Amino acid sequence: MKTTPHWQDADTFYEQLLDAHAGLSREQSELLNARLILILANQIGSRDVLAQCIAAARAMPESP
Repeated sequence: MKTTPHWQDADTFYEQLLDAHAGLSREQSELLNARLILILANQIGSRDVLAQCIAAARAMPESP
């Protein structure tokens, strides 16, 4: 699992992600997120790396 920033043009990615959610209901937005997670997980492929990513996401503090 990469633990240092590995982004290529993070601002553009964030804008694309926001645009993808534009006009969607909460349910549609949640379904989009779920599909995106599965597609990205397929790109990673490694069960061990995915487990590390899940653990890292759970360990992150909640935003205020």
